[in-house]
Amino acid sequence: MQDPDWMGTFPNSVRWGIHGENIYFNYNPEKNPADSLYRISINNPKKILKVTVKEQQELIPESGNFNDSRSLKIFTEKGDLVLYDMKSRKKKELLDLPFSINDPEFLNDNERIAFKAEDNAFIYDLEKGSIQQLTSIKSGFKSDNADKESSDKDEWVKNENLELLEVVKQRKEKEDNSKAYRESIKEKEDFIFYLEDRDLRNLEVSPNGKYAGFSIIDRESGENTIVPNYVDESGYTKDISTRSKVGEMDYSAELALYNFEKDTVFIVDVSGLPGIAKLPDYTSDYPDKEWKEEPRGVIPSNIHFSENGEKAVVNLRSTDNKDRWIALLDLEKGTLKSIEHQRDEAWLAGPGIGYTYYGYEELGWLPDNKHIYFQSEETGYSHLYILNVENGKKKDLTSGDYEVFDPSLSNDKKHWYFTSSKMHAGERHFYKMPVMGGKMEQLTSMTGKNDVKHSPNEEYMAITYSYMNKPEELYLKKPGSKSEPQQLTSGQSEEFSSYDWREPELIKFKASDGAMVPARLYVPEEAAKNDAAVVFVHGAGYLQNAHKWWSSYFREYMFHNLLTDLGYTVIDIDYRGSAGYGRDWRTGIYRHMGGKDLSDQVDGVKYLLENHNIDPEKVGIYGGSYGGFITLMAMFTEADTFKAGAALRSVTDWAHYNHGYTSNILNEPSKDPIAYRKSSPIYFAEGLEGDLLIAHGMVDVNVHFQDVVRLSQRLIELGKEDWEMALYPVEDHGFVEPSSWTDEYRRILELFNESLLAK
Repeated sequence: MQDPDWMGTFPNSVRWGIHGENIYFNYNPEKNPADSLYRISINNPKKILKVTVKEQQELIPESGNFNDSRSLKIFTEKGDLVLYDMKSRKKKELLDLPFSINDPEFLNDNERIAFKAEDNAFIYDLEKGSIQQLTSIKSGFKSDNADKESSDKDEWVKNENLELLEVVKQRKEKEDNSKAYRESIKEKEDFIFYLEDRDLRNLEVSPNGKYAGFSIIDRESGENTIVPNYVDESGYTKDISTRSKVGEMDYSAELALYNFEKDTVFIVDVSGLPGIAKLPDYTSDYPDKEWKEEPRGVIPSNIHFSENGEKAVVNLRSTDNKDRWIALLDLEKGTLKSIEHQRDEAWLAGPGIGYTYYGYEELGWLPDNKHIYFQSEETGYSHLYILNVENGKKKDLTSGDYEVFDPSLSNDKKHWYFTSSKMHAGERHFYKMPVMGGKMEQLTSMTGKNDVKHSPNEEYMAITYSYMNKPEELYLKKPGSKSEPQQLTSGQSEEFSSYDWREPELIKFKASDGAMVPARLYVPEEAAKNDAAVVFVHGAGYLQNAHKWWSSYFREYMFHNLLTDLGYTVIDIDYRGSAGYGRDWRTGIYRHMGGKDLSDQVDGVKYLLENHNIDPEKVGIYGGSYGGFITLMAMFTEADTFKAGAALRSVTDWAHYNHGYTSNILNEPSKDPIAYRKSSPIYFAEGLEGDLLIAHGMVDVNVHFQDVVRLSQRLIELGKEDWEMALYPVEDHGFVEPSSWTDEYRRILELFNESLLAK
């Protein structure tokens, strides 16, 4: 539990230099307070060099945009517009404006550059050196509307001032007369689109420079929870304002299309989307409640224009996240036509489908300007599809009981590159495939996780690779080469590598409903075996840990090695709700957290009892965050199975967690109270019989300390005795201080030793 630096130094944030000659990554062999930037040249891959400050300042950023021939790259540097010439290797500042420039892109003529600044879109002409403002979007209201909204008191004060002060009155009359004259000679009033009190998002300019799309967001997040910081450096208690609770998010969005030739903005009507007024199935559980079938709110993505700028599609999802539409946008009329509609009575998400905790949606155009691509869980697993917008024909490019991650087109746009779990749910490999589908060519071979960054010319792969008992290292390989990848870094410390870290066994056991549940299993030597078992429950809900690569729970992994040395059998389960196993596994917790996700832990214990001679009176459970929640539910509702539990940074009442995550799974408390009642541990606290440790950081802005304070009062009122609470005054949700980690895990080990082994 000491500072992870003792383990060694491991590469992260790997990226290529713009010319593909160097691989850059964050590294820290010198044990500095923070990582520094290092590089390896592909011409001398055995030498790792620290990048100087001057060299860093000259690096061309990954962000930005190439022209079609990839001879020029446009990007921003300190808010200025900069052009880089690939041949001369020189950069040139094009624009230095009083405000920051963002998101520059070449238009399809490769002579003009669109960029955004201060909520508006502009075009810079490379040849002329001129700037044109495309949009006229302003915050606030029209001035005449603002005047109308002034109070009676303000009007009285203004009129009194004009009556008393002659000069002020004369100036006002002159201003009014000048304005009236200007209005009388104006051929056409300049068009301005006012945001009023809303926010602008997703501003995108079409590649032909004729249109722009954007979203208008009106958001009220409700009352924020205050988290007191009792150990602020000032010596005073300081309040931290954090998120609101689930159900308090009042969100609405409109999709807008700016037509430059017509100099107007269309607000796109979404009320005609198929199924937009359909009530979710759970409403049938509330027959006494009046439900209105009316169009639900939607959350639009940015508008995706075809490469020629003549077509556009947009991804929209309902605010309850049960429907997703991909719609064709008529650029002349500003109307929508749904071309792909997906509905999930649980909630739509998964790799490439996106939204909170799942990444962004994959959606774009192929270069033929008639096919779009996207990902869908239509078959139960997230796969890559193309759809012809002209005839509506859809084709799956990948299929099977595996998932696809992060698809991207090759430079020549003739192939796909993507990561997939096709080989095994617990492995990740990199693939190449023809753009219209066909044979998948596996480009990596090392068992574990292969995170690939292609060189700019696609001649090399920089692979960040790890295995179950081996942290990440950097490798170099040519795609298609049969030679072994060349290892470039070797960062393990002597102290770390001197221990024989276990390869946990990957198993599957049969759950009570017949599902085969994946898990990691740590089995002690027979001479050390103490017939006790510990169940570890990973956090995040939607996360995978029974895999073949180095776990993000590396401290817990090392703790499991320690427990196994001491004779414990440890099982780490990818319970229902975990990532990596498709839609049904992901949604198995819908409307009942603490249902199948908990029964999977119980069935895992049954597997241990039947196959590893575990004493049923010697079973403990622990986990953090979602794992802490499951631990509480286990201790409160499965007392016959679990004799001790350590619940770390636990959710105790889901009505007190955030909106984005919780409302997907349990809907909203005011609409679906049944789901919250049966999913929240605080309602089951009377069932506690075993020994319980509760540990929580007091400045946790994710799962608030208030959660365990309320639960502790409930346990006190119930007269429960065999529980204790450990508080960590300086820790947020993820602990950072080695002393806190050490104290927490010392308590967990003592709990299991004392409760399960009576030591």
